[in-house]
Amino acid sequence: MKLEDHPTVKRYREAHATPETVAGEPVSAAWIREVCLAAGADDAGCADLQDPVFAPERTRLLSLLTGARTLVSLVLRLNPESVRCLSRSASDLEFSVGMHRMDGIAQTVVRRLREKGIHGVNFSTGFPMDLENWPEGMWAASHKLAAEAAGLGRRGHNRLLLHPRFGAFVMLDTILVDAAADQYGRLLDYDPCISCKLCVAACPVGAIAADGHFGFTTCLTHNYRDRLCGFVDWVENVVASRTAAEYRARISDPETVALWQGLTYGVSNKCSYCMAVCPAGSENIGPYAENRQEYSDRVLQPLRAREERVYVVPGSDAEAHVKARFPHKQPRRVSSGLRAGTVRGFFRALPLAFNRGQTEGLKARWHFVFGGAESYEATVVIDGPSLTVSEGLVGTPDVFVRADSRTWLKFLAKEQNIVLAIVTGKIKIKGPTKLMDRFAKCFPL
Repeated sequence: MKLEDHPTVKRYREAHATPETVAGEPVSAAWIREVCLAAGADDAGCADLQDPVFAPERTRLLSLLTGARTLVSLVLRLNPESVRCLSRSASDLEFSVGMHRMDGIAQTVVRRLREKGIHGVNFSTGFPMDLENWPEGMWAASHKLAAEAAGLGRRGHNRLLLHPRFGAFVMLDTILVDAAADQYGRLLDYDPCISCKLCVAACPVGAIAADGHFGFTTCLTHNYRDRLCGFVDWVENVVASRTAAEYRARISDPETVALWQGLTYGVSNKCSYCMAVCPAGSENIGPYAENRQEYSDRVLQPLRAREERVYVVPGSDAEAHVKARFPHKQPRRVSSGLRAGTVRGFFRALPLAFNRGQTEGLKARWHFVFGGAESYEATVVIDGPSLTVSEGLVGTPDVFVRADSRTWLKFLAKEQNIVLAIVTGKIKIKGPTKLMDRFAKCFPL
């Protein structure tokens, strides 16, 4: 049988005799939005993959879908009162249900687009799944970046995407499609963030600073204690415990049960206060605009007054913040669970792990040269609260470090004694020892 005579091919030819969409022609962005809303999304928009903001991600995105042209951003609103509830059973349920709903909506949209000859792929709404890249680029597409480019909001002081109507109470997803749209969104012409700094006041670990600095690993260590890197730390505690009694001395029964629930039930946040207190968005601004004090008493203060464990790395800015601002909360000293798999990844992670509170009176430049399995050179400059990390050797160093890359990674993982590494020549340091000590205190993990 010839291909053209096959029943499947015949049905295909008949169905596409008068196609609704013509290959190569732009697809109506308004129609795409209608499809998204019909599937259950509360808002949607299109972003051009050729937009300069996607330059760092474009190569990866093109590898995920041949001929990718457009990113379709989806928004699903959340219930503010559930997110604000002191019971994690209410707030976590809101996130869990929202994630599953959004994943289903995105899948429905992809199927509907495919019926019109447009190919697309949707990615996980919640947590990144490309874990072979842990702990660096695990995500396929940045949902916040796509939403901003599509004109659906802007990132606020709390680093959350703030929708002009729904504010911070949204779930996001992104669909990558191989068709161009006839119109693309533009960056919102105003910032929904009202600079109230309630997120700063609410954060129990001080991850959100008044001047805009964000402590990524500080937030990660506490809020995601029962997931991601917190799970890595838990496993190592299990392995290191010789008896059940020793394990219980390391991890309490409520903490073990919380981890079990996170693994079996789904979302298990420790915080989300930055979202809970945010008054941004036309649907949320009313109570705050009418009476700020009443809003603070009703929304902010219960979260600040809540007695709870707060997970911090020993010697970190977060530990100091809890003791100074929240003496009624219980700082729980843990490892962040983060561990660089490559030397290059270590330097990429430094800005995320930087603790500015450890830099008083510090001004120095470090040169790093690595050989062995991985060759790499980098310069790190700390000038008070300012950090600069550059590839290559820049300027005149105060400290020069030459190391075997594998030995350095083992040292970071606490599997290599630094003194032995120096004695054997695997790590060589020229410069004041106290500067290396100060360097280490700036990046507690």
